Amino acid sequence: MIRITLPDGSIKTFENTPTAYDVAVSISEGLARNCVAAEVDGRLIDLYREIPEDAAVRLITPKDPEALEILRHTAAHVMAQAILRVYPDAHLTIGPVVEDGFYYDIDMGPVSADDFPRIEAEMRKIVNEKLPIRRKTVSKADALAFYRNEPYKLEMIQDLPDGTISFYEQGEFTDLCRGPHLPHTGFIRAFKLMKTSGAYWRADQTNAQLQRIYGTAFFDKKDLKRYLDFLEEARKRNHRKLGERLDLFSFHDEAPGMPFFHARGMTVWNTLLAYWREAHLEAGYVETKTPIMLNRSLWERSGHWENYRENMYTSTIDDMDYAIKPMNCPGGMLLYANRPHSYKELPLRQAEIGLVHRHEMSGVLSGLFRVRAFHQDDAHIFMTPDQIEGEILGVLRLVERIYGTFGLGFHLELSTRPGKSIGSDEQWAQATDGLKKALDTYGQPYKINAGDGAFYGPKIDVHIKDALGRTWQCGTVQLDMSLPERFDLTYVGQDNEKHRPIMIHRVIYGSIERFFGILIEHYAGKFPLWLSPVQVRVLPINDELAPYALEVKDFLAAGGLRVEVDERTESLNRKIREAQLEYIPLILTIGAKEKTAGTLSVRTLDGSVTYGVSREAFLTRVSDHIRRRSPDPGIFTD
Repeated sequence: MIRITLPDGSIKTFENTPTAYDVAVSISEGLARNCVAAEVDGRLIDLYREIPEDAAVRLITPKDPEALEILRHTAAHVMAQAILRVYPDAHLTIGPVVEDGFYYDIDMGPVSADDFPRIEAEMRKIVNEKLPIRRKTVSKADALAFYRNEPYKLEMIQDLPDGTISFYEQGEFTDLCRGPHLPHTGFIRAFKLMKTSGAYWRADQTNAQLQRIYGTAFFDKKDLKRYLDFLEEARKRNHRKLGERLDLFSFHDEAPGMPFFHARGMTVWNTLLAYWREAHLEAGYVETKTPIMLNRSLWERSGHWENYRENMYTSTIDDMDYAIKPMNCPGGMLLYANRPHSYKELPLRQAEIGLVHRHEMSGVLSGLFRVRAFHQDDAHIFMTPDQIEGEILGVLRLVERIYGTFGLGFHLELSTRPGKSIGSDEQWAQATDGLKKALDTYGQPYKINAGDGAFYGPKIDVHIKDALGRTWQCGTVQLDMSLPERFDLTYVGQDNEKHRPIMIHRVIYGSIERFFGILIEHYAGKFPLWLSPVQVRVLPINDELAPYALEVKDFLAAGGLRVEVDERTESLNRKIREAQLEYIPLILTIGAKEKTAGTLSVRTLDGSVTYGVSREAFLTRVSDHIRRRSPDPGIFTD
């Protein structure tokens, strides 16, 4: 007799060995029809897989988070089956699930989006056939014999240890796979092929180039439509296109992966940094600056030469090796060590906007999101052991303040010791425990991200959420007990003896370039008034009114606003339209009536117009809005 324990604690007993499907049927026929898989003692299995002994079982339906990955895994097989029907000479390699979908790498002739309708039509046939999907196991020898004409599958099987190997069959199609999969192909009710790209077998450029075909799949057509609508909105917000259109930044072949910021981009940049400096000054930080290039001995002492050398740009000067800094930390150590410190000075919060360089592979460079030269809003906090919790809480509250200003929510992850690290087990345990205690006191939920810490210490990663619900890892808080030891940092305690300080590394913007790109997409290029590179554009309706328009500009600029005048001999409607396309928040039209009355007509991006606003009232209202860094665009809509 086999006893199955369900999540509610109830127990089902079976005389014969049950499958997960049998367990579902024992509850209800409707549940069995809706199940896609099962979790048995914490391991996902196919619905028709037998459960040979007593176990805890959770049945998986489309409502469960694991179901979508199983669906997409099966959809990759359906796509591969369809491709083999359409292109019989194709050779399959691997087809994993990835974020938001799946792909399959296939050795075949070139494929483009023009070929997708034909492949999708064959996929629909396979879905409509509701082909049962069943797992079978064979010996390694039988697997090699089965794939004797498939070179890529043969190579994968040869790399596997001896023993049984699992296949999955659906109709005439069989694939090498661990599973699990859906019970039948009919569950895939909504899918779409998305794009194609080239890929090398096993990511080795000396191997054959393959066709990588991407797709996505959902249980419901409404979910697919929502996802496609999301992609369309994300496409409209693409920071690279908006950056070019709004004249913010550019890239050039002479410096791959290193952005050039234009005048308007620098206005946004400097506004971001001015806010950063204000918030940090109020939080008790001092600002510092360290050199961009330091010699090899420093990087050996910090551990970067051994652990991070492949990502560093180096040079030889006067027969000595140097490296351009990939991070600011070692320079911060030298600053602290420059003079003796007392416990009375601690905590010491040193912040730096540091330009760093990291050698990223050209294939991963992506606009402002992945660059080779970028600025980090670093800070190094030196403290006593009893100050750990308070300082980490202070950082988290500063994170909350700054992200809140931009309307960005966030969640937290605690990343623990990676395989490649420096420092003792005791140091890592103490550092990790310190972060956990601070997070527990902070009171917000967090998850453990095992093995993803920095090589010198555990960290709290801060993942922000933008207007589209996408998450981005920007801020990080790292507790480090190793670098202070490597650099022999000390302070004099109350006992008049030397002690080793604890150190926090932290960033909030992270890479300022990347944060800039995120904000462009978060706001869809329509920056809030306080951050907008041009806050006001003045449009005289004819040349005779240009002198008065310039007078208005000078008045507003003297009040601290960023103002332009469009004096071109274009129609007013065209100038308004162009200002709207450039997302200028406030457009002032100047006609004879406005000049005579000394007033302004104020047009906002939503198309509303307010007439008869005095220059003084306009400046007061707008200045207050900017001072508060209000995200609300409705300055003149009450």
